[in-house]
Amino acid sequence: MRKTTSRSGDVLAPVRIGRLSIGALGILALALGTLQSVVEPALPLLQRELGVSPAEGALVGNALLVTGAVVTPVAGKLGDRYGGKRVLVRLMAVVSAGGVAAALAPNLPVLLFGQVLQGAMVGALPLSFILVRKHLPAGASQVAIGLVVALFTGGGIVGTLIAGPIADGLSWHGMFALPTLAVVVATAAVARLLPHDPPLRSGHGIDWPGVLLLSGTLLAFMLGLVTATRDGGLPPLAVCAVALLVAALAAGWVAVERRAVSPMVDLRMLAKPAMWHACVLTLVITASFGMAAFLLPQLFGVSADGYGFGAGTTDIGLFLLPGAVAGAVSDSVGGIAARRFGPRAVVVVGAVVTAGTMIALASLHTAEWQLVLAKVLTAFAAGVGTTTLLAGTATAIETADIGIATGLLVVTRVIGVALGAQAAGAVLDAGAEPMTGLPAESAFVTGFMAAGLVAASSLFVVRLTKKGAQA
Repeated sequence: MRKTTSRSGDVLAPVRIGRLSIGALGILALALGTLQSVVEPALPLLQRELGVSPAEGALVGNALLVTGAVVTPVAGKLGDRYGGKRVLVRLMAVVSAGGVAAALAPNLPVLLFGQVLQGAMVGALPLSFILVRKHLPAGASQVAIGLVVALFTGGGIVGTLIAGPIADGLSWHGMFALPTLAVVVATAAVARLLPHDPPLRSGHGIDWPGVLLLSGTLLAFMLGLVTATRDGGLPPLAVCAVALLVAALAAGWVAVERRAVSPMVDLRMLAKPAMWHACVLTLVITASFGMAAFLLPQLFGVSADGYGFGAGTTDIGLFLLPGAVAGAVSDSVGGIAARRFGPRAVVVVGAVVTAGTMIALASLHTAEWQLVLAKVLTAFAAGVGTTTLLAGTATAIETADIGIATGLLVVTRVIGVALGAQAAGAVLDAGAEPMTGLPAESAFVTGFMAAGLVAASSLFVVRLTKKGAQA
């Protein structure tokens, strides 16, 4: 049986991954995407039943992202060291426990706790990339990575469809129970069908100080973000204190990594243009998309007596469905686009489409089809752009660093979406009517314009990185 070698000359596992194994990873990604996406169409319902503001409603979805930002780079590093399959199965046990907690949650704190545990699902992506890259040649792995990401996004289609009917027919608790059962079954299939990937041999242990400092930095940043943008927010001195804490933790992490014999993240890898260019562009793209993804269902749910549409959870899910399909299709072609056109061209086209769409939506948002079309265009542009960057980076990095490199990109993706969603929630809160507490139409206009400007800023980033590469 044919074997592959890394760029460093290390012999890797035999290339023995087949369609069933890739299919098992894909089904797991589909189940995880479903579990993650049920919150989006049901967010207006959850806000009403839990009695929270839009910014606090964003916290329900972002609680999952907080854990994802912390867990993902650690999961990628552990997968590089101990084997992707072993870490993946254990991580899914945590996700399943979170799904059960959310399904049984009697109140907001327990629901948030379940969402926090479910956030471990974000670490499944870099672990899947490790398995794909170790058992497939570079060209085929790009396509397989695109497929796994596409099915994860495609889970959004299923979640968007089932959230409304389950919430209306049973309760919002059931939205979490069924996808959790699917995760358990898919994890069992992965454990049975996927070959074990041998861990990379190393004479050094895990850089636990680096792990703790990076986790602390991300946790402080994400918690500071969601707290500062909640209704009322934090006082200026508290915001400064959080910023100083994040800066101190980040500086400590860099100092530890520079001295570590076997660092969690090789800072030389981050210094490579391909890596940091991809991180910056991913952050900008996903921040713009996060704003759009939060604003659209909120506008659908605003009472039809004013400027909104008064849509229920099921109707919102149907309105968002074409966008979920577009996102899945875009992710499936992202790997192919990376190989054929290169990341730069794809990002430029996506930025133009997203910026134009959101700026136009600021003026034209009086009909459902306008919002549906906006969701389709922004989801497709963001999906192609981020998957192109992800697939390109996965094949440009040494095999030993695939998990941590792709993990950092996934974290950047998570932070961008969370940043965009919380910023959009803060805009709606700031533009709320004093009498009703509901967002004014002008708040949505401001949010759409801001999302368009953020998307357009990626063109500036592309230009700067191009000049840097030429220099």
